[in-house]
Amino acid sequence: MSLSELVGTLPERGSGPLYLQLQHLLRDAIGAQLLKPEQALPSERDLCEDFDLSRVTIRKAIEGLVDEGLLVRKRGAGTFIADMRREARDTRVEKIFSKLSSFSEDMESRGMKPSSRWLSQSTGMVSPDEAMALALSPGTAVHRFRRLRFADGKPMALEYTILPAHYLPDITAVTHSLYEALAQTGSRPTRALQRLRAVGFDAEQAEAIGVEIGHPGLLIERRGFLPDGRPVEFTQSYYRGDAYDFVAELSGIDDG
Repeated sequence: MSLSELVGTLPERGSGPLYLQLQHLLRDAIGAQLLKPEQALPSERDLCEDFDLSRVTIRKAIEGLVDEGLLVRKRGAGTFIADMRREARDTRVEKIFSKLSSFSEDMESRGMKPSSRWLSQSTGMVSPDEAMALALSPGTAVHRFRRLRFADGKPMALEYTILPAHYLPDITAVTHSLYEALAQTGSRPTRALQRLRAVGFDAEQAEAIGVEIGHPGLLIERRGFLPDGRPVEFTQSYYRGDAYDFVAELSGIDDG
């Protein structure tokens, strides 16, 4: 059986760049377990014949998935589907729960390279739940960000962020770090309230992060505030439970 028979075929040629179409096809197949961890991909030559694509297109698609951590190149052996569970164990991270820092800052402080894949960026009117979380009036404009976070190319967390649009006039200013963009407008949070609870990834989340449905995760809900007490950020971050340890320093009660 050819790979195209296993994972499906590309849509019509007018549906965007061919390398992105192939990436999407392979990403979906990995998420659906049609391609198993540590399974070898066919050679570039075989993929060219199978999907009727040029070698340049095949190579570009594969390189993108390697950067995302979904594929692994082994010298002299070929390209393989990454074993996410093993990779996550090898990249376990301690998150200091009492420190107000961004994902990018956390990874960089540990000598790891942070990166993101944007799933969506949009601006719209605040919903009732969002208005309650951020103490906003009905009709207020908000920015919504949804992205997958990586450390050294490995998927680590799925992040949803909402913030009042007047704190960040240009939504495209967020490229590398949300906190860096907010700092440029003088609106970076100086304190936050965080809530942590255990969750199981639903189908959409599991597909995005490359794990099975119900995979154990940790949800952190964060409300960030300016020095004057105004809420500027509401973020829900779904971390891989097998990749993160959360640490908090506690002090004893002074009885006098």
